[in-house]
Amino acid sequence: MTREKSKGKFGRRLFLRVTAKALAGVVGGGVVFAESLAQDEHISGNVGANSFPTEDYDWTEHRWAYGIDATRCIGCLRCVEACKTENGVQQDAHHFRTWVERYVYLEGEEKPRVDSHHDPRNIAASGSEGKYRFDNRYKDAKVSKAFFVPKMCNQCQNPSCVQVCPVGATFRTVDGVVLIDQTYCIGCEYCVQACPYGARYFNELTRTSDKCTWCYHRITKGLQPACVEVCPVEARIFGNLNDPSSDISKFVEENRVQVLKPDTGNGPTCFYVGIDKEVT
Repeated sequence: MTREKSKGKFGRRLFLRVTAKALAGVVGGGVVFAESLAQDEHISGNVGANSFPTEDYDWTEHRWAYGIDATRCIGCLRCVEACKTENGVQQDAHHFRTWVERYVYLEGEEKPRVDSHHDPRNIAASGSEGKYRFDNRYKDAKVSKAFFVPKMCNQCQNPSCVQVCPVGATFRTVDGVVLIDQTYCIGCEYCVQACPYGARYFNELTRTSDKCTWCYHRITKGLQPACVEVCPVEARIFGNLNDPSSDISKFVEENRVQVLKPDTGNGPTCFYVGIDKEVT
């Protein structure tokens, strides 16, 4: 995602000034980015019909969030395939914007066994690094409990990745999505190391960091993220928290939701149902 330099209300100079202001608030007092940015007088006077990223999208009316129902996920990995196709992610088992982990509890064991599609045995089972599946290694085991957990960028309210970026290439939008401006990223990988969720990776082709954006180019046009659209069991839920009738608002309201690693203080906006304490 790049910001247009020649026109648009959210110029580079304004972006750096507001980001610095927001960062100062986070470091000094834990101010939520969305609130800090939305209250900035320069931004509030310029958003609306001409706001970033498109002229007809008003990001002040949206507060995007994501829900995952682990009790529904079947580990089909269609979401991974759709994400790679939609966003041009390398077609191998080691680069991803979203991934799915399998948690298996065997009888007599207190800790789960965890693997993902980039596990060597799963790669061997698929026959190619460009195809994704889970093997059947537990077919003869005594399994007491098992479930799948989709993961991605948590689009945090207080993102540590934004705090450590030395050039302001990583930023949080007013509507709550953390993006990377590839034209300014210098590939230092500080953000990759700072993310407590392992949601970022270094793209060797572009020499920049990359991550899930909740398909920002789609959601600002009224579409769903690609992963949500292809999920056959509706385990992924997305929408606008500012709209009480949205699917995500109902999901958060009607379920006892959890977030990953709440102790980090990052404030994730990806909400889970059906996971246990071993999921981090």
